[in-house]
Amino acid sequence: MTALLLLPLLLPFAMPVLARRALGRLAPAAALWVITVSAVVFAGCSLAALGAFVLIGLLRLPLFAALGELVHPLSAASDAFVLPAAATSVGALAVCAWTLVRSMLRQTRAFRAARSEAGSGPAAGDLCVVDSPRPDAYALPGRPHRIVVTTAMLRSLDPAEREALFAHERAHNEGGHHYFLVAAEFAAHCHPALRPVRETIRLAAERAADETAATAVGDRRLTARAIARAALAGRAARSGRPDFAPAATTGPVPQRVQALLSAPPAPRRTASWIAVLLVACATVSCAASATGMIDFHHRVEVAQGEASP
Repeated sequence: MTALLLLPLLLPFAMPVLARRALGRLAPAAALWVITVSAVVFAGCSLAALGAFVLIGLLRLPLFAALGELVHPLSAASDAFVLPAAATSVGALAVCAWTLVRSMLRQTRAFRAARSEAGSGPAAGDLCVVDSPRPDAYALPGRPHRIVVTTAMLRSLDPAEREALFAHERAHNEGGHHYFLVAAEFAAHCHPALRPVRETIRLAAERAADETAATAVGDRRLTARAIARAALAGRAARSGRPDFAPAATTGPVPQRVQALLSAPPAPRRTASWIAVLLVACATVSCAASATGMIDFHHRVEVAQGEASP
C-alpha cells in the first residue's frame, strides 16, 4: 500500500523534462492541453497520496484508532516509516494550502485592480485603452473578456503591428488560456517538481496565441516583429496584471520570435510518443493513488472487523 502511494509523489519529477519535449514536438495548442491536463492529474494524485499518508499515521495512534472504531491494529508499514511519513505529509499539505491561499488572494487583488483600470479608459469593442506611460498589453478574462493596452504601448508600434498584437491577445481570450494558467498555478503549489512546468504551460499558451495571430493576420514575420517590439518596449515596465492574464510580452520572447520566423514544423512520429508517454505517466500516477486508497480503505474495514483480510 505505502509503495503504491509513493509513486504519485515520485512520478512528477519526470514531468518537467517530458513537458519541455512535448512543447518542442507537438503543435502548441495540443501541447498546451496535454501538458496542463497531465500536470493537474499529477498534482491531484500527489495530494491524494499525502492525504492517505496522514490518515494512515493518524489511525496508528490510539486516540484516532478509537475514533475510527478500529478493533484490530491497522495493517501497514512499520511505525518507523508511517509516523515520519505522516508528519512530513502534514507539513507538505500545510505549505501547499498556505502558499495556494496566499497566491489566490494576491491574484484576486491584482485582477480586481486590472478590471478597475480597464473600466476607467475608453473602450472600442473588446479593446480597452489605458492612459499610462508604462508600455503594456494583455488579455484580461472576465465578463466580457477585454484586451487591455496602454497608450505607451500603442505609441511603440505601427498600425500593422498593433493589429498583430491585438490578434495575439484575442487568441488568448478565445482560447481560454487563463484557465490553463490557473491550472498551472494550482499544480505548481501542489508539488515542487511541477513549478518548472508552470513556465512551460505559460510558454505553450503564448506559442499557441502566436500561431493563431500569425494565421489571423496572414504574416508570420509581421507577428514576430510586433511581439519583439512590444516585448522590447515593455521590458523595463512593471505590470500590475494578474499572473493568469496572458500577455504577448511574457515568456522567452526570442524563442517565440524564432519559432514564428521559421516554417511551421512538420509532424514528427516522436511527437505522438511524447504525448503518449506523458498521458501514460499521468495514468500510472492516477491508478497508483486510486489503488492505494482502495487498499487503504479495505485495510481499515479489516481493522474495524467489517471485512476479512
